Amino acid sequence: MRVAAVQAAPVWLDRSATIDVVTAKLEEAAADGATLVAFPETFVPGYPVWADITNTAAWEDEDQQAAFAWYLDQSVVVESAEFGRVVDACRDTGVFGYVGIVERSASAGSVYCSLVAIHPERGVVGVHRKLKPTFAERLVWADGDGAGLVVHDFGGVRLSGLNCWENWMPLVRTAMYSQGAQVHVATWPGSVGLTEDISRFVAREGRLFVISVGAVYRAEHIPEGFPLGDQMRAHGDRYYNGGSVIVSPTGEVLAGPLRGEETILYADLDLAVVGRERQNFDPTGHYSRPDVLGLTIDHTRRA
Repeated sequence: MRVAAVQAAPVWLDRSATIDVVTAKLEEAAADGATLVAFPETFVPGYPVWADITNTAAWEDEDQQAAFAWYLDQSVVVESAEFGRVVDACRDTGVFGYVGIVERSASAGSVYCSLVAIHPERGVVGVHRKLKPTFAERLVWADGDGAGLVVHDFGGVRLSGLNCWENWMPLVRTAMYSQGAQVHVATWPGSVGLTEDISRFVAREGRLFVISVGAVYRAEHIPEGFPLGDQMRAHGDRYYNGGSVIVSPTGEVLAGPLRGEETILYADLDLAVVGRERQNFDPTGHYSRPDVLGLTIDHTRRA
């Protein structure tokens, strides 16, 4: 299996234009032989970069309110015809896609950090909402649920995906291992140094391949008229640097880590390595003790 990690910059806070980027990258990766293509966390329409560098908690601050309203307006309805262009692109290219989005809630006043799994023949097969937004993200995104903690089959290969620091959560990783994941997608806004460490750890712990993918954000990507643009520029011109990396079940780095550059990272995976590595350790199989330790997963979708 040839896999691709798309390390790019979205057309930040522009949903339609970023969907154009996604479809173009899917076509490019497919032309280079990839059958699994992963995009960064909330790539459409982008990560809330301002949450880390401005006072997002400021009570009734008009610029903060306007920034959130902009973000809400550009959020994604998965069932929409507009996002359907991404589903169509996966079908037309024969690619299984993991695409990070800002998903609009049923209330139309909240958003989730969601990771959409798209099968080329069956369309959207999963939407995983990040269980616990991290730090300042909690002022932007709502809490998710366990409905998307599902492993997907693609041509006999078991695929899983998690958002950012969920990859640091032992029980969430275990939920994926327990369903037989062989290739795991870890999405990030863009590494500042930790992506390689946790990717190698998860690969060795789960005895699976890990595709970590992050985006690139710079001041030049701030759209004209964004209410917090001046405050963001005051903190410099570089915010997230990608850090994408692909790792084997042995912990060997197959591609990356790549920082600062916009490109597509590729690796050819030998799935037989997974079985060989599980000969001596299978964390939710022969090396587990379900009589002593157990995990309960609530797969309920909560509005």
